[in-house]
Amino acid sequence: MRYLPLSKNARGEMLRTIGVKSVDALYKDVPEQAFIKGTANLPSHKGELEVERIMSSYANENRAAPDGPFFLGAGTYFHHVPASVDYIIQRSEFLTAYTPYQPEIAQGTLQVIFEYQTMIARLTGQDVANASMYCGSTALAEAALMAMRVTKRSKVVIGAPLHPQYREVLGSYLGNFEGSALSEGEPDEQTACVIVQSPDFFGTPHKYDKWRKKCDETGALLVVLITEIVSLGLLPSPAQADIVCGEAQSIGLPMGFGGPHLGFFACREKYLRQMPGRLCGMTKDADGRRGYVLTLSTREQHIRRDKATSNICTNQGLCALAFTVHLALLGEEGFKRLARLNHEAACNLADTLAAVKGVKVENQSFFNEFVIDLPVTAEKAVKDLRKKGIIAGLPLEGTRLLVAATEMTSSRDIQAFAKELETVI
Repeated sequence: MRYLPLSKNARGEMLRTIGVKSVDALYKDVPEQAFIKGTANLPSHKGELEVERIMSSYANENRAAPDGPFFLGAGTYFHHVPASVDYIIQRSEFLTAYTPYQPEIAQGTLQVIFEYQTMIARLTGQDVANASMYCGSTALAEAALMAMRVTKRSKVVIGAPLHPQYREVLGSYLGNFEGSALSEGEPDEQTACVIVQSPDFFGTPHKYDKWRKKCDETGALLVVLITEIVSLGLLPSPAQADIVCGEAQSIGLPMGFGGPHLGFFACREKYLRQMPGRLCGMTKDADGRRGYVLTLSTREQHIRRDKATSNICTNQGLCALAFTVHLALLGEEGFKRLARLNHEAACNLADTLAAVKGVKVENQSFFNEFVIDLPVTAEKAVKDLRKKGIIAGLPLEGTRLLVAATEMTSSRDIQAFAKELETVI
């Protein structure tokens, strides 16, 4: 594709059309501290060999999860990804992150998307699932907007402790809709949906009976958010919900310094046409052979902009492929066993840390993540343990620390954590 730069006059005309005076005005909502001032502190005019050595030296400064005991979760989780996943997704017939618009040359990719949708629908207990989204936080925001369209209401209620970054993304989306409101507490006649994260940000699983009843009484939709999809191998599926969304990074995808991730989205069939993104369907060609094709595309490029349900411009196709390959390799029993291994590791971690003098486990129940209370500030404990080669978790306010365990957490890691924790508190 040729690069077609804009002239000064063309740029000025575009700015006048949208009603701003400068390009900088387009970034008014970006926090000042997010802007990079000046040039990056990098050496210049180096050859390829020198650049490789310099970049390798930078990379070696990182502390990767496999390098030692690792207990950080909070929405991105350290799981094992079989080598076969990477091998399969790199095959030429699969290696694309974009949407397969031409079904006659993309049957393999379309079939994988169809199977991905089926897997998500069965895991969540919903009727339909779309062909993936960017990440869990944007999937949640799209769920809230969908509930607002369905109910013609503008209030969103948070019914369980929500991941703070998800809340920020949700607030950014809702901030562009006049009259929208984000609050906690009880739903009322103006509530479009109630959002329940389970397990919640602090690791506690929730039942949905109470919220289902309140939603039925007020006419609101029940949205269930899941940031650790492995939990569905052990916890009941949220079939009571109207919309289920979240993050599926735990299956098939490495943490990748925070991305790319895989947002999933499922709902009841009656809300199908309000669902964002795309949906792949199965059909038959003129000769009666089975085939796959995109059957629902509701983004603004496909239909009149004012009728679009979403501005999602692409899907995480390669990420969805990795998820599908990994889950197919696990199978139903393997997925359940993986969930049990996660919970067993977390129970071992909780019991071991609870035996450390001054440490208290706050959760009455959890899947693979929970909060501990320390006799020192969590920030200090994490910093001191980092010097000892242990990534202890996510410090919360004051003395509270959010820790996670997965199948990658060994008993030796847990013992090392407990031993070194005693020395820093």
